[in-house]
This record gives sequence, structure tokens and C-alpha cells, in this order.
Amino acid sequence: MSDTAVLLSRVNAVLADAIEVNATRWGALQSDLATIFQHIESLVLGGGKRLRPQFAHWGWVAAGGDPMSEQSPRLGAGIELLHVAALFHDDVIDDAATRRGTTAAHRALAEQHHTQQWSGESRRHGEGSAILIGDFTYVLSDSLMDHLSPAARHIWHDLRMEMNIGQYLDVLGSSRRTRDVHEAELICRMKSAKYTVERPLHLGAVAADANLGQSLMPMLSAYGLAVGDAFQMRDDILGAFGDSEITGKPVGGDFHEGKPTPLLANACAMATSSDLAVLEKVGLPGLTNEDISQIQQAVINTGALAVIEQRIASLHDDAVQALDRSQLQGDAYDALVHLADVVTQRNL
Repeated sequence: MSDTAVLLSRVNAVLADAIEVNATRWGALQSDLATIFQHIESLVLGGGKRLRPQFAHWGWVAAGGDPMSEQSPRLGAGIELLHVAALFHDDVIDDAATRRGTTAAHRALAEQHHTQQWSGESRRHGEGSAILIGDFTYVLSDSLMDHLSPAARHIWHDLRMEMNIGQYLDVLGSSRRTRDVHEAELICRMKSAKYTVERPLHLGAVAADANLGQSLMPMLSAYGLAVGDAFQMRDDILGAFGDSEITGKPVGGDFHEGKPTPLLANACAMATSSDLAVLEKVGLPGLTNEDISQIQQAVINTGALAVIEQRIASLHDDAVQALDRSQLQGDAYDALVHLADVVTQRNL
């Protein structure tokens, strides 16, 4: 079994145990509470790339942490639960029909309400319940971070604040139909790059050794922000052009939602008047498959897709060049180079 497989197995074991312990404890209070943990378990253990736990682990190792310590998978599991809490909320915000190829929690809970003929509006029940399940997951995430030092916990607070800032700016950008390149890049960085790569690296390093971890933070930021930006730009391409059977998301989902991505912002900045007229459809209600195809072609016509692909390649190179092997402990250097390849070249 590879080092990555071992790590992910250990992270999954912490996740499964945390869910089971809490499901048993709180399910004993009232049987309906079991639904909460069934949804958490389905989303947490039903898939996911576990990128954030991997970056946290290699930050831990880079600062001299024992690769087989019980603390590293606990850190990773906590960050993964935070990510899943955000997914429950995201699906409500975006009114997503599916998540990882299955019905999104708010839709499933609304259908349960409808089938059982409960009182009130099914949609409101489903969305309210999913938001609360996300909140439960958020608390469960934090419970796995009780062991953190004050220095590491400060980073944990920043990670969560930055994630929510990014989500808020994303919602605001969609509502305002933001097409400014600099604003789109800020949203890209705050909603994904920092909490996916940079902050998990910081958290792992400082949790392993506060002094050494702090000294590594500038290098880890130079690497992490470049990789994180590239990760989100790749995600934007998949959100615009990805195969729904592979990604588990609707084709052109970001165009339906009007997401203020660097891809779309660059396309608008580079568009001819005819292509811009097509791009103005992004985010409008009732888009058809034909509309999505036209928008995709307009993005290609502008050259924006090629620009973002070049930007991803450049960010990958910047990230690798930022690493100094002599300052990183264990196998951290090779692992981080490999992860830069994985997140920039992925299909999911």
C-alpha cells in the first residue's frame, strides 16, 4: 500500500469513528437524530479526493512531525469535515440537484417531507435541515481540533474565516454578475486556494513544531497559493466543460449558477461583441443545453480557456520552484511536487 493510501485509510478511520461515536451518543436521545449522521456519513465517506488532509499531513511532515503519528490523520479528518460542512451549505446556496453523483441532501430531505406529507413547505424543510446538518458537521470538525496548540488553533480560525469570506464573496459575485478579472481571482483564492492548500500546510507544520512551522510558512504560502489558485482554476474548467458522469455535477453548472470565475471574467474581457452577447446569458434562469453549448463555444472562441490552461501550467511551475528541498523534512518535498501535478492535471 502506498504512503498516500495508508494516510487516507487512517483519515477515513478517524472520520468513521467520529461519526459512529456521535451517532450512537445523540441517536440515543431521539431516534430521528440518526438522520443527521446518516447524511454526514454518506457525504463524508461516500467519496472525495481528501486533498486537504494530504496537504495538512505533508505540512506536518515538512516540520518534522512523525508521519505515523495519530495527530496527522486527526488533523486531516477535521479539515475534511469542515469541507463537507461547506458542501452541505454550498448545495443549498446553489440549489444543486446532485453531489458526488447522488441526490443532494437538501433535495433528499425535501422529498422525504413531501412523501411523508408533513406540514409546511417541502423546499424550506429540506434546505433548513441541510443547513443544520452542515452546522452539526462544522461542530464535529472542530471537536477533532481540541489537541491543537494556541499557535495552530489561530491558523485553524483563520482557515475557517477565510473559507467563509470566500463563500460570501462568491455569492455576492454571482448576484452582482461580477466579471472583473481581479475580483474573480480574489474570490478564487479566498474560496478555495487558501483553505484547500495553503492553510492546511500551515496548520500541519505549526501543529508539528510551532517554531519550525512558522519559519516554513512563507515557503509553504508561495507553494500553496500557486497550487491552490491552479486547483480552483482547474475546478472552474471542470465546472464549465466537465463530463457530468465523471464530475458528478451538471454540465455547465457554473454557467447555470453564474459563478464569477477567472475563466468567465477573462472570456468577457477578451470577447468580441457577438461572443459577449452569448456570455451575457451566463447565470440567467432557464438556460437550455443549447445555451450552455453556445456559452462553452464562446469561451473557447475568446481564447480564455487557453489562457487559463497556460496560467495553470505557469502556477504549477511557480509552486514547484518555490520549494526548497533542504528546508523540508522527510519525504515532504517529493510528496508536494507530486501533489502539484495531481491537482493541476486532474479530471475530477
